[in-house]
Amino acid sequence: MASSNSSDLSKLPLKEIPGDYGFPFFGAIKDRYDFHYNQGADAFFRTRMKNYQSTVFRTNVPPGPFNAPNSKVIVLVDAVSYPILFDNSKVDKENYFEGTFMSSTAFNGGYKVCGFLGTTDPKHSTLKGLFLSTLAKLHDKFIPIFISSISELFTSLEKELSENGSSYFNPLSDNLSFEFLFRLFCEGRSPTDTSLGTGGPKSVDKWVFFQLAPLISLGIKFVPNFLEDLVLHTFPLPYFPVKSDHQKLYNAFYNNMGSILDEAEKLGVKRDEACHNIVFLAGFNSYGGMKVFFPALIKWVGTAGLSLHSKLENEIRTTVKTEGGVTFAALEKMTLVKSVVYETLRMDPPVPFQTVKARKDTVITSHDASFLVKKDELIFGYQPLATRDPKVFKNPEEFNADRFVGDGEKFLKYVYWSNGKETDDPTVNDKQCPGKDLIVLLGRIFLVEFFLRYDTFEIEFGKLLLGSKVTFKSVTKATS
Repeated sequence: MASSNSSDLSKLPLKEIPGDYGFPFFGAIKDRYDFHYNQGADAFFRTRMKNYQSTVFRTNVPPGPFNAPNSKVIVLVDAVSYPILFDNSKVDKENYFEGTFMSSTAFNGGYKVCGFLGTTDPKHSTLKGLFLSTLAKLHDKFIPIFISSISELFTSLEKELSENGSSYFNPLSDNLSFEFLFRLFCEGRSPTDTSLGTGGPKSVDKWVFFQLAPLISLGIKFVPNFLEDLVLHTFPLPYFPVKSDHQKLYNAFYNNMGSILDEAEKLGVKRDEACHNIVFLAGFNSYGGMKVFFPALIKWVGTAGLSLHSKLENEIRTTVKTEGGVTFAALEKMTLVKSVVYETLRMDPPVPFQTVKARKDTVITSHDASFLVKKDELIFGYQPLATRDPKVFKNPEEFNADRFVGDGEKFLKYVYWSNGKETDDPTVNDKQCPGKDLIVLLGRIFLVEFFLRYDTFEIEFGKLLLGSKVTFKSVTKATS
């Protein structure tokens, strides 16, 4: 493993950014077809990186016409240049969340929610401050609510394995995620005891899909590519088909999180605006992230096999016994568990794309060159390549469970899944995920609870629209 120091980087030659955007309008359409149909996202960026012999290059990214005002970006796919995306003195993320477009404010009650606000907007610091203070106050609820919620997942998993010989993990994971988040923000109430019933996850899925459709390909063989592209990628999908589902979500949260809304009012935020922001934080940010993260965690641990399972089992059971339970202190002592979670987030970051606009003329530095980015140009990060940078990580394409154990912790600064460095903490003045530490904690608790109950397991996996599809084939219950 190697990394570049700042004195070396300052001496690198200034080069022109390679790449081009093709013919107006048609170049963006061609690149969109390459991204969705001819190559796929990963090959799209790898091919251009190889062709231009550069980890910084120009291209169009989806969705382009007529879904986004500008498809022309400067792409970053290495670990050294990538952090410019987090420097709010040089770049602005206003109106950009996961791509080069912004979904209609109708999806959020007519409000531009915190995720789309720039850091210079006073409302951004107020709303993010509300998120951070709320999570801090709920800190002692994280472990007990999650452990209580995950027990239903294990019951369903074992029942399906017994009856069918297999268990599709993703819907079980989605139910766990939504149950936990709703109970966390809504004073312990289960969504099944509200008007949502058991339909919460499906309502969120529909609401999120209609907003992220410009970045998604369904992969349905009998639907021609041009037809899917016309429907999903050419024009923004309307809000009205998911209005009912979204309204149910909003009403359930609004009616069950009075104390958070009271606190928002004290900060000068209207109750309905605060509620729409919490629904976005819980539904889009957190649930959407967990929807990718938990299946990825099981995929990588499952494919690592019995050797890793035995090591995790030993560390978890020994520590829990010594510490007298699953506590924050116990979790902090489980170095392998922590490393496995970080390595999963390195391999499969839940949010693969980041978009910003340059506030001013800015020099970006990669491992071997510097590049001038002009004011108002869009910069686009493709994280799955940046966090697999071969000049930083040894065998970057391989899942290494103990990569971040001991001396390996120094490489956590190159793990960027939270829209910031893993070594940084979110503040009201940046765009780093406010639930960053919570997601890492939940991944650790998931592994702990799993290996307290089971010795080993077998899975099959494939791809979904967002993330991995995981199916359990067997579990072996704990023998000690």
